[in-house]
Amino acid sequence: MGWEEARSEHLGLWVPVLAVLLLGACQAYPIPDSSPLLQFGGQVRQRYLYTDDAQETEAHLEIRADGTVAGAARRSPESLLELKALKPGVIQILGVKTSRFLCQGPDGTLYGSLHFDPVACSFQEVLLEDGYNIYHSETLGLPLRLPPHNSPYQDLAPRGPARFLPLPGLLPATPESPGIPALEPPDVGSSDPLSMVGPSQGRSPSYAS
Repeated sequence: MGWEEARSEHLGLWVPVLAVLLLGACQAYPIPDSSPLLQFGGQVRQRYLYTDDAQETEAHLEIRADGTVAGAARRSPESLLELKALKPGVIQILGVKTSRFLCQGPDGTLYGSLHFDPVACSFQEVLLEDGYNIYHSETLGLPLRLPPHNSPYQDLAPRGPARFLPLPGLLPATPESPGIPALEPPDVGSSDPLSMVGPSQGRSPSYAS
């Protein structure tokens, strides 16, 4: 047997082995989902939810220690909320001070619960072009609305979904804090309440760093 024949026979023995190795390398493995919609998964934001939509006075959503939900004219520890993404477009809302989850009953009544119920306490978050957000119960499809006249138990007649402006989770500086200017309130009468005209237009402050 010549040298050329021996080399050909030797290479022929490796062909099946290489075929098996290549087949294993080319197996289809799941590709990690790189969708930008999933970038907020598990994200936690601290925000105040401000609204003046169909309300007699401007208000910030509060979750109080007794479980009631109402609106307050000024930001307070009870109105500081933690918004956590459960999945793309769906969040839970937790009162930072009271450790109560914002939940909604079948009649639309809002209440604060010490225990998270996925059916009652999961909300779809929809970003609007003007920086406001609207929220709906993921299960019931009811809009999240502040109770009228600061009463959590009055009839919630449907008047369209409330729009909430998510403000950064910082309490305004007190007069006793020298050198720290108080935060300017948003110009709610403007079409651009957070001066978002420019590159950030159309992006909700709910996701601002």
